[in-house]
Amino acid sequence: METIIASGIAVLGTLLGSGITLAFQQRTTDRSHQFARREKLRQERLDAYSVYAGALINYRRCLVHLWFCEHEQPSPEDPDAVRIRAYDLRSNAQEALFRVQMLTDDEALSRAAGDVLADITAMPKVDSRDEFDAHRVRTRDGISRLVSRGKQHL
Repeated sequence: METIIASGIAVLGTLLGSGITLAFQQRTTDRSHQFARREKLRQERLDAYSVYAGALINYRRCLVHLWFCEHEQPSPEDPDAVRIRAYDLRSNAQEALFRVQMLTDDEALSRAAGDVLADITAMPKVDSRDEFDAHRVRTRDGISRLVSRGKQHL
């Protein structure tokens, strides 16, 4: 009888040990999956924020060039050609903005990203050189602030 009881205890101990091991393995696997998902999202956000900042810089640079083409005599380049390039760059920036907005959980960051694009888009509408220079500084600083805010969400 003692042998049967000892065997039963051994079997129960083995089953309990297997159950505990399985629970720990599942918990470890879940943690690994959660870490992988968080890391993938972080990488996608990093990529989206970087692409958007680059698109804003390129669009802004083109609009600065367009302003000089429209306001300097003689014009350094045909304003119509530069305007077409600016339209393409704005489309690229808008696409990058949509990706940022889809990946971020922070509504304030999403709004700020759209505001920076709108501020840059308004740049060619400025007439005076002083106002234009102030707008250039404001948009440059806006992009820098957006990058700083984006870093907080990585």
